[in-house]
Amino acid sequence: MMPGRGENRRPKRHERQAHDMSTLSLSLEEIHSLALDTMLANGCDDANASALADIVTRAERDGSHSHGLFRVPGYVKALRSGKVNGKAKPKVSKKAGAVVHVDGGGCFAPLAQAVGLPVLAETAAETGVAALSLTNIHHFAALWPETEFLADRGLVGIACTAYMPMVAPAGSKEKLFGTNPISFAWPRPGKPPVCYDMATAAMAMGDVQIAARDGKSVPLGTGLDAEGNETTDPAAIAEGVLLPFGGYKGSAIALMVELLAAGLTGESFSYEAAESDNHDGGPPRGGEMVIALSPALIAGDGWEAHVEGFMDRLTGLDGVRVPGARRHVNRLDTGPRSINAELVETIRGLV
Repeated sequence: MMPGRGENRRPKRHERQAHDMSTLSLSLEEIHSLALDTMLANGCDDANASALADIVTRAERDGSHSHGLFRVPGYVKALRSGKVNGKAKPKVSKKAGAVVHVDGGGCFAPLAQAVGLPVLAETAAETGVAALSLTNIHHFAALWPETEFLADRGLVGIACTAYMPMVAPAGSKEKLFGTNPISFAWPRPGKPPVCYDMATAAMAMGDVQIAARDGKSVPLGTGLDAEGNETTDPAAIAEGVLLPFGGYKGSAIALMVELLAAGLTGESFSYEAAESDNHDGGPPRGGEMVIALSPALIAGDGWEAHVEGFMDRLTGLDGVRVPGARRHVNRLDTGPRSINAELVETIRGLV
């Protein structure tokens, strides 16, 4: 039974944890079908639904649970409210020689990315440096698929996007920044790329919400409750405010993301997105900036061997793990995934 439906008392934490931790085993094909069928049933055409199902399945495959099926109810809310156009046809254009633009037409970001990233990669391979601005989109997924797309084509990728205000700048207790993730990928021909995707908040809100769902605590310093007090209770933080990682350092990077994803694209800053959003629980309209650089053109011949010498030195240190390595190991497992049973029940009820 879903919380709030027919329950007159709030379950105690240990009861919530025992209930919420039950899982179902779903194959990757079943995960894809569940996401695809749900999107088609809620107003997406084939192209939009397929792009979303692909990104959700890849997230579950790689262990990025907070950006997989967990996001589907939010996608549906935005479709049902009419905020997102599930039949949008993104349009790509070149604003200048090395500047690519995609107008998403109100779509979820994955389809706009599918249209714009190939053009960005081709342009960067020709010019050495290229930038892609995506506007009139709703970003609700992980960022590593964009930068990995570029790294798989021998390019360095940097991507960032802003979101709804959830994070207090360093020194404040008032939310202004989004979780403002940034992703970086470096190509390693013949090997998985170096790739990280991180929130500039101490923890991504999706991970905070999953911790609350599963009855777990989070580290002190993740966020504040609604009264501005430090807490390890993720449910209290979800009602309060997140903090940037690393204090002033994380706050500065969050500021950079706001400027790149909103100031440089012309789209909304996080606080502006909140003011214009219908607050249906789905992602607001916003922008994304993706930058591609060609080491072959910028560094020249021998860049691969030079970088691999550095990577050998790095990985030779005890305890070092290359960013993205765990995700790539998870990717090799083609077997079923354990998915929260209540989440699956919820999604099936949306079809």
